[in-house]
Amino acid sequence: MTLPKIASVGTYTPPFSLAQSNIQQLTKELFQQQMPKIDRLLNVFVNGEIETRHFCVPPEWYREEHTFEERNELYVDLAVAYSVEVIQKCLTNPSFLQTAITTEDIDALIFVSSTGISTPSIDARVMNILPFSDEVVRLPIWGLGCAGGAAGVSRAYDYCKAYPKAKVLVVCIELCSLTFQKDDYTKSNIVGTSLFADGAACVLICGDQVELEQDKPVPHIIGRKSKWMPNSEDVMGWQVKKGGLHVVFAKSIPVIIATWLGPFIHQLLSDYDIQPEQIDHFVAHPGGKKVLQAYEEALQLDSVHTAISRDILKYHGNMSSPTVLYVLEQFMLKETAANTLGLLVALGPGFSGEAVLLEWRD
Repeated sequence: MTLPKIASVGTYTPPFSLAQSNIQQLTKELFQQQMPKIDRLLNVFVNGEIETRHFCVPPEWYREEHTFEERNELYVDLAVAYSVEVIQKCLTNPSFLQTAITTEDIDALIFVSSTGISTPSIDARVMNILPFSDEVVRLPIWGLGCAGGAAGVSRAYDYCKAYPKAKVLVVCIELCSLTFQKDDYTKSNIVGTSLFADGAACVLICGDQVELEQDKPVPHIIGRKSKWMPNSEDVMGWQVKKGGLHVVFAKSIPVIIATWLGPFIHQLLSDYDIQPEQIDHFVAHPGGKKVLQAYEEALQLDSVHTAISRDILKYHGNMSSPTVLYVLEQFMLKETAANTLGLLVALGPGFSGEAVLLEWRD
């Protein structure tokens, strides 16, 4: 059976890197006057197993007032710039491609983001910079949050199944830092401030009739599954207010994952007659330390399966939709044996999940 394949990945690290301890101190300075008991809440910075995060703006930016308009203008400018960066990196990445691919050869462009708004969408703006075909299919996806990276891969798989000669780019850009609200004194905002960061990633997915020179096994997509939980709008997402986007982050998320994820994943595996113990590579979106623990509990995994996800969380934080593609990149950089199975999983607002079943092949 021939299958669409993930041919290349490109990621970008935003320019302003901060140690978690420095972010904790800045948060204390900004909130302690209105939240006298904030020291108790700040333990979340220590307990989250994050050491470093990367941002698109310097620390001084967070001390200043910013309108929604100002935040969004900055989002559009930087999302375009970061998209160009990761697209070029993905299409020329010598770790995965022996011959570079041009943007003119791309048949579809899927753009995923939830941290700003733009009409025309960011992909259209990027196409005025890079020489894409004027017939490229555009599919902007907004509002899936942390699930967006996996959902983008799934939609690319669907497209390549319909058009087996297609080359599809999935671009995920999230500038979570631009949504920071220094006048929001909720626990959700403090938790979000301890966790989220900025990131950008691009993945190239090709139909099974596309011939590429590659010198090691790459993940092919066997199938995918989507899942939605009714009446769960308050689990995670945004509240849109005068000053911008305010994070919604329910403390019940790890419990929901522990009880809801297992049946979802087991159904996907059952659809393809695969047993859970056959999964060698667990490409998980690291939503946070407790989220990874919930993955392990729900799917009976050990810490070896989530080690790469933990490393990405440790050195990047949760970058929302692109995070799972950073994890995927590290799996693809490893020497991975052919004919081994993997599972790419991410969860997001809705409440929803997206899972992609992979097999590494020559």
